[in-house]
Amino acid sequence: MQLSAGYLWFKALHIAFMVTWFAGLFYLPRLFIYHCEAAEATARIRFEIMERRLFIIMTIGAILTTILGLTLLGINHALLAQGWFNVKLLLLGALIVYHARCWRWIGLLSAGKIPPDTKWLRWFNEVPTLFLLGIIILAVVKPF
Repeated sequence: MQLSAGYLWFKALHIAFMVTWFAGLFYLPRLFIYHCEAAEATARIRFEIMERRLFIIMTIGAILTTILGLTLLGINHALLAQGWFNVKLLLLGALIVYHARCWRWIGLLSAGKIPPDTKWLRWFNEVPTLFLLGIIILAVVKPF
């Protein structure tokens, strides 16, 4: 099947906004750690502002990534017949859940519910790397 030049533009933009989304996903949990470790109230307020603003930017990236991905799928329905693509969709669903958990952490930290240590948040901070590697490997290697 010959795909149009428009398809390649949509794909390029899909990747660009995916990078925006992941930049936020990589940095936001690190802000949570800094927020938890901040001793002064003014520092915590500053982190709350930074977290909310970053969440807005990464949500815009997520929405545009999704819209462009659906556009690509609309142009090329054959993707749904590919096993690798269905696993990629599964990872995307889990990534959206992770994104929502970030929103929940913003609410918890804004409410002053600071965990006693940041060990769990440090593990939480590594999760986007697994999603990114999985999605890229599936999209590029297409193992099945």
